[in-house]
Amino acid sequence: QLQFVESGGGLVQPGGSLRLSCTASGFALDSYHIAWFRQAPGKEREGVSCISIGDGSPYYTDSAKARFTISRDNAKFTVYLQMNNLKPEDTAVYYCLTDGDRECKVDWTTPRLRSPFGSWGQGTQVTVSS
Repeated sequence: QLQFVESGGGLVQPGGSLRLSCTASGFALDSYHIAWFRQAPGKEREGVSCISIGDGSPYYTDSAKARFTISRDNAKFTVYLQMNNLKPEDTAVYYCLTDGDRECKVDWTTPRLRSPFGSWGQGTQVTVSS
């Protein structure tokens, strides 16, 4: 069964950093774009960042620009989200996802649950608090 596996979350003080990792069981990530999403309590899931395959172009929402960096290590079949200068409003469960395309589409912030990638992983909790 295909499943995303997110890790690296934790409790950090404002201004701190975390590096999230996304891997998968049942398939290799090196052939697909990967997007990070997050969901805060009482809010809808929202896009954070996306990275394509071809030239590895990264995309960020305004909330992530200048603070987050997405990268991928295809040899390790892992996508990372380096998060710096974290703020309390970054507190959320973070998820990664692909719909099977190689490139991030213009509407990448809208998650598409497309078979066989059609389910969210458990996510990783990020809590930013003093």
